[in-house]
Amino acid sequence: MLNDVTFGQFYPAKSVVHRLDPRIKLLSLIAIIVLLFVANNFYSLALCAVIIFSAIIASQVPFKSVLRSVKAIIFILIFTAILNIFFHRGEHVFFEYGVIHITLEGIIFTVFLICRLFFLVMASSVLTLTTTPVALTDGIESLLKPLTLIKFPVHVLALIMSIALRFIPTLIDETNRIISAQKARGADFESGNIFKRIAAIVPILIPLLISAFRRADELGDAMDARCYTDSKKRTKYKKLKFGLRDLFTFFIFAAFIAGVVLFNIYCYDICPQIYEYIKVY
Repeated sequence: MLNDVTFGQFYPAKSVVHRLDPRIKLLSLIAIIVLLFVANNFYSLALCAVIIFSAIIASQVPFKSVLRSVKAIIFILIFTAILNIFFHRGEHVFFEYGVIHITLEGIIFTVFLICRLFFLVMASSVLTLTTTPVALTDGIESLLKPLTLIKFPVHVLALIMSIALRFIPTLIDETNRIISAQKARGADFESGNIFKRIAAIVPILIPLLISAFRRADELGDAMDARCYTDSKKRTKYKKLKFGLRDLFTFFIFAAFIAGVVLFNIYCYDICPQIYEYIKVY
Protein backbone atom coordinates (compact mmCIF):
# COMPACT_ATOMS: atom_id res chain seq x y z
CA MET A 1 0.00 0.00 0.00
CA LEU A 2 2.81 2.42 0.82
CA ASN A 3 4.32 1.87 -2.62
CA ASP A 4 1.07 3.14 -4.12
CA VAL A 5 1.59 6.61 -2.64
CA THR A 6 2.62 8.83 -5.55
CA PHE A 7 2.52 12.12 -3.65
CA GLY A 8 6.01 13.59 -3.65
CA GLN A 9 7.27 11.20 -6.34
CA PHE A 10 8.42 12.64 -9.67
CA TYR A 11 8.27 10.82 -13.01
CA PRO A 12 10.96 12.24 -15.34
CA ALA A 13 9.90 12.86 -18.92
CA LYS A 14 10.24 15.50 -21.63
CA SER A 15 6.61 16.37 -22.15
CA VAL A 16 4.69 19.60 -22.56
CA VAL A 17 3.17 19.20 -19.10
CA HIS A 18 6.58 18.73 -17.50
CA ARG A 19 7.82 21.95 -19.10
CA LEU A 20 4.89 24.04 -17.93
CA ASP A 21 5.46 26.65 -15.27
CA PRO A 22 4.63 25.15 -11.84
CA ARG A 23 2.43 28.13 -11.06
CA ILE A 24 0.17 27.49 -14.04
CA LYS A 25 0.01 23.80 -13.08
CA LEU A 26 -0.99 24.68 -9.53
CA LEU A 27 -3.66 27.08 -10.77
CA SER A 28 -4.85 24.46 -13.25
CA LEU A 29 -5.19 21.88 -10.45
CA ILE A 30 -7.15 24.36 -8.35
CA ALA A 31 -9.39 25.04 -11.36
CA ILE A 32 -9.99 21.30 -11.90
CA ILE A 33 -10.83 20.79 -8.22
CA VAL A 34 -13.31 23.67 -8.35
CA LEU A 35 -14.83 22.34 -11.58
CA LEU A 36 -15.23 18.84 -10.12
CA PHE A 37 -17.20 20.23 -7.19
CA VAL A 38 -19.12 22.74 -9.29
CA ALA A 39 -20.19 20.09 -11.82
CA ASN A 40 -23.74 19.01 -10.99
CA ASN A 41 -24.42 16.53 -13.81
CA PHE A 42 -22.64 13.85 -15.78
CA TYR A 43 -22.16 16.09 -18.82
CA SER A 44 -20.03 18.51 -16.79
CA LEU A 45 -18.24 15.61 -15.10
CA ALA A 46 -17.43 14.08 -18.50
CA LEU A 47 -15.90 17.39 -19.58
CA CYS A 48 -13.71 17.36 -16.46
CA ALA A 49 -12.67 13.80 -17.33
CA VAL A 50 -11.64 14.96 -20.80
CA ILE A 51 -9.38 17.60 -19.22
CA ILE A 52 -7.72 15.11 -16.85
CA PHE A 53 -7.18 12.33 -19.40
CA SER A 54 -5.84 14.83 -21.92
CA ALA A 55 -3.33 16.03 -19.33
CA ILE A 56 -2.28 12.42 -18.61
CA ILE A 57 -1.74 11.71 -22.31
CA ALA A 58 0.17 14.96 -22.82
CA SER A 59 2.37 14.29 -19.74
CA GLN A 60 3.63 10.94 -21.13
CA VAL A 61 3.24 9.46 -17.65
CA PRO A 62 2.19 5.76 -17.73
CA PHE A 63 -1.47 5.41 -16.92
CA LYS A 64 -0.73 2.71 -14.34
CA SER A 65 1.46 5.16 -12.42
CA VAL A 66 -1.51 7.51 -12.12
CA LEU A 67 -3.85 4.68 -11.15
CA ARG A 68 -1.50 3.69 -8.32
CA SER A 69 -2.53 6.83 -6.47
CA VAL A 70 -6.18 5.75 -6.66
CA LYS A 71 -5.36 2.37 -5.07
CA ALA A 72 -4.34 4.20 -1.91
CA ILE A 73 -7.91 5.47 -1.37
CA ILE A 74 -9.81 2.32 -2.40
CA PHE A 75 -11.07 1.85 1.17
CA ILE A 76 -12.40 5.43 1.27
CA LEU A 77 -14.15 4.96 -2.08
CA ILE A 78 -15.79 1.69 -0.97
CA PHE A 79 -16.84 3.11 2.40
CA THR A 80 -18.31 6.22 0.74
CA ALA A 81 -20.14 4.11 -1.84
CA ILE A 82 -21.71 1.87 0.83
CA LEU A 83 -22.94 4.82 2.89
CA ASN A 84 -24.50 6.60 -0.09
CA ILE A 85 -26.10 3.52 -1.66
CA PHE A 86 -27.73 2.37 1.58
CA PHE A 87 -28.78 5.70 3.08
CA HIS A 88 -29.44 8.08 0.16
CA ARG A 89 -33.16 8.77 -0.14
CA GLY A 90 -35.03 8.75 -3.44
CA GLU A 91 -38.34 8.13 -5.17
CA HIS A 92 -37.50 4.94 -7.14
CA VAL A 93 -36.91 2.37 -4.36
CA PHE A 94 -35.33 -0.99 -5.23
CA PHE A 95 -34.88 -2.32 -1.68
CA GLU A 96 -35.97 -1.09 1.75
CA TYR A 97 -35.30 -2.54 5.17
CA GLY A 98 -35.39 -0.34 8.27
CA VAL A 99 -33.12 2.66 7.74
CA ILE A 100 -31.49 1.05 4.68
CA HIS A 101 -32.83 2.30 1.36
CA ILE A 102 -31.44 1.34 -2.05
CA THR A 103 -32.84 3.71 -4.65
CA LEU A 104 -32.13 4.63 -8.25
CA GLU A 105 -31.24 8.15 -7.17
CA GLY A 106 -28.86 6.80 -4.54
CA ILE A 107 -27.04 4.59 -7.04
CA ILE A 108 -26.71 7.47 -9.52
CA PHE A 109 -25.48 9.84 -6.83
CA THR A 110 -22.96 7.23 -5.60
CA VAL A 111 -21.55 6.71 -9.10
CA PHE A 112 -21.27 10.47 -9.53
CA LEU A 113 -19.52 10.93 -6.18
CA ILE A 114 -17.07 8.06 -6.78
CA CYS A 115 -16.19 9.47 -10.21
CA ARG A 116 -15.64 12.89 -8.65
CA LEU A 117 -13.23 11.53 -6.02
CA PHE A 118 -11.53 9.31 -8.60
CA PHE A 119 -10.84 12.24 -10.94
CA LEU A 120 -9.77 14.45 -8.03
CA VAL A 121 -7.02 12.02 -6.97
CA MET A 122 -5.91 11.47 -10.56
CA ALA A 123 -5.58 15.20 -11.21
CA SER A 124 -3.53 15.67 -8.04
CA SER A 125 -1.22 12.79 -8.94
CA VAL A 126 -0.60 14.26 -12.40
CA LEU A 127 0.66 17.44 -10.74
CA THR A 128 3.08 15.66 -8.39
CA LEU A 129 4.27 13.20 -11.04
CA THR A 130 5.14 15.98 -13.49
CA THR A 131 6.55 18.55 -11.07
CA THR A 132 9.60 18.21 -8.85
CA PRO A 133 9.10 19.05 -5.14
CA VAL A 134 11.47 22.03 -5.48
CA ALA A 135 9.59 23.45 -8.47
CA LEU A 136 6.28 22.83 -6.72
CA THR A 137 7.29 24.75 -3.60
CA ASP A 138 8.81 27.54 -5.72
CA GLY A 139 5.48 27.87 -7.48
CA ILE A 140 3.57 27.96 -4.18
CA GLU A 141 5.99 30.56 -2.81
CA SER A 142 5.53 32.70 -5.92
CA LEU A 143 1.73 32.48 -5.76
CA LEU A 144 1.74 33.39 -2.06
CA LYS A 145 4.14 36.32 -2.60
CA PRO A 146 1.42 38.97 -2.00
CA LEU A 147 1.10 37.71 1.60
CA THR A 148 4.52 39.19 2.37
CA LEU A 149 2.77 42.56 2.52
CA ILE A 150 1.15 41.46 5.79
CA LYS A 151 4.46 40.04 7.14
CA PHE A 152 3.50 36.42 6.41
CA PRO A 153 6.62 34.16 6.30
CA VAL A 154 6.05 32.83 2.78
CA HIS A 155 9.63 31.65 2.31
CA VAL A 156 9.61 29.71 5.58
CA LEU A 157 6.34 28.03 4.60
CA ALA A 158 7.75 27.13 1.19
CA LEU A 159 10.89 25.70 2.81
CA ILE A 160 8.84 23.55 5.18
CA MET A 161 6.72 22.25 2.31
CA SER A 162 9.79 21.54 0.20
CA ILE A 163 11.42 19.51 2.97
CA ALA A 164 8.16 17.66 3.71
CA LEU A 165 7.64 16.73 0.05
CA ARG A 166 11.27 15.74 -0.35
CA PHE A 167 11.18 13.29 2.55
CA ILE A 168 7.86 11.56 1.74
CA PRO A 169 9.53 8.93 -0.52
CA THR A 170 12.38 8.58 2.00
CA LEU A 171 9.99 7.88 4.88
CA ILE A 172 8.05 5.40 2.73
CA ASP A 173 11.28 3.50 1.99
CA GLU A 174 12.22 3.64 5.67
CA THR A 175 8.80 2.24 6.64
CA ASN A 176 9.15 -0.62 4.16
CA ARG A 177 12.59 -1.48 5.58
CA ILE A 178 11.26 -1.48 9.13
CA ILE A 179 8.34 -3.72 8.13
CA SER A 180 10.71 -6.15 6.40
CA ALA A 181 13.00 -6.20 9.44
CA GLN A 182 10.07 -6.84 11.80
CA LYS A 183 8.76 -9.64 9.58
CA ALA A 184 12.23 -11.22 9.58
CA ARG A 185 11.99 -11.29 13.38
CA GLY A 186 8.63 -13.08 13.27
CA ALA A 187 6.22 -10.16 13.44
CA ASP A 188 2.77 -10.76 11.94
CA PHE A 189 0.92 -7.76 10.46
CA GLU A 190 -1.75 -9.56 8.42
CA SER A 191 -3.51 -12.03 10.72
CA GLY A 192 -5.74 -11.46 13.75
CA ASN A 193 -8.60 -9.05 14.38
CA ILE A 194 -8.51 -5.30 13.89
CA PHE A 195 -7.20 -4.64 17.41
CA LYS A 196 -4.28 -7.04 17.00
CA ARG A 197 -3.37 -5.42 13.69
CA ILE A 198 -3.42 -1.97 15.27
CA ALA A 199 -1.21 -3.22 18.11
CA ALA A 200 1.19 -4.69 15.55
CA ILE A 201 1.74 -1.21 14.08
CA VAL A 202 3.43 0.03 17.28
CA PRO A 203 6.76 -1.74 16.54
CA ILE A 204 6.74 0.12 13.22
CA LEU A 205 5.78 3.58 14.45
CA ILE A 206 8.36 3.85 17.23
CA PRO A 207 11.45 3.15 15.04
CA LEU A 208 9.95 5.32 12.28
CA LEU A 209 9.49 8.29 14.63
CA ILE A 210 13.02 7.87 15.99
CA SER A 211 14.39 7.75 12.45
CA ALA A 212 12.37 10.82 11.41
CA PHE A 213 13.59 12.88 14.39
CA ARG A 214 17.17 11.79 13.73
CA ARG A 215 16.91 12.84 10.09
CA ALA A 216 15.40 16.19 11.10
CA ASP A 217 18.23 16.79 13.57
CA GLU A 218 20.86 15.91 10.97
CA LEU A 219 19.18 18.17 8.41
CA GLY A 220 19.13 21.07 10.87
CA ASP A 221 22.85 20.59 11.63
CA ALA A 222 23.62 20.48 7.89
CA MET A 223 21.73 23.73 7.28
CA ASP A 224 23.52 25.41 10.18
CA ALA A 225 26.90 24.19 8.92
CA ARG A 226 26.16 25.79 5.55
CA CYS A 227 25.12 29.07 7.24
CA TYR A 228 21.58 28.91 5.93
CA THR A 229 19.51 31.96 6.91
CA ASP A 230 16.05 33.18 6.02
CA SER A 231 17.06 36.37 4.23
CA LYS A 232 14.99 38.57 1.92
CA LYS A 233 18.01 38.87 -0.38
CA ARG A 234 18.13 35.16 -1.16
CA THR A 235 18.24 34.35 -4.87
CA LYS A 236 17.15 31.25 -6.77
CA TYR A 237 19.11 29.07 -9.15
CA LYS A 238 16.10 28.76 -11.48
CA LYS A 239 13.73 31.66 -11.95
CA LEU A 240 10.13 30.98 -12.91
CA LYS A 241 9.01 32.51 -16.19
CA PHE A 242 5.70 32.37 -18.03
CA GLY A 243 5.96 31.24 -21.65
CA LEU A 244 3.66 30.90 -24.63
CA ARG A 245 2.74 27.33 -23.66
CA ASP A 246 1.69 28.57 -20.21
CA LEU A 247 -0.50 31.26 -21.76
CA PHE A 248 -2.00 28.70 -24.13
CA THR A 249 -2.75 26.38 -21.19
CA PHE A 250 -4.42 29.25 -19.36
CA PHE A 251 -6.80 29.90 -22.26
CA ILE A 252 -7.55 26.17 -22.62
CA PHE A 253 -8.59 25.92 -18.98
CA ALA A 254 -10.61 29.12 -19.28
CA ALA A 255 -12.51 27.52 -22.17
CA PHE A 256 -13.12 24.34 -20.17
CA ILE A 257 -14.35 26.37 -17.19
CA ALA A 258 -16.80 28.16 -19.47
CA GLY A 259 -17.89 24.78 -20.88
CA VAL A 260 -18.62 23.30 -17.46
CA VAL A 261 -20.58 26.39 -16.43
CA LEU A 262 -22.62 26.25 -19.65
CA PHE A 263 -23.33 22.54 -19.16
CA ASN A 264 -24.53 23.27 -15.63
CA ILE A 265 -26.87 25.99 -16.85
CA TYR A 266 -28.15 24.62 -20.16
CA CYS A 267 -27.91 20.85 -19.60
CA TYR A 268 -31.69 20.51 -19.26
CA ASP A 269 -32.25 22.27 -22.57
CA ILE A 270 -29.83 19.91 -24.38
CA CYS A 271 -31.56 16.64 -23.49
CA PRO A 272 -34.36 16.96 -20.90
CA GLN A 273 -35.38 13.26 -20.89
CA ILE A 274 -31.88 11.97 -20.09
CA TYR A 275 -31.23 14.84 -17.70
CA GLU A 276 -34.10 13.78 -15.44
CA TYR A 277 -32.36 10.46 -14.80
CA ILE A 278 -28.72 11.54 -14.52
CA LYS A 279 -29.05 14.73 -12.52
CA VAL A 280 -27.50 14.42 -9.09
CA TYR A 281 -28.96 17.42 -7.28
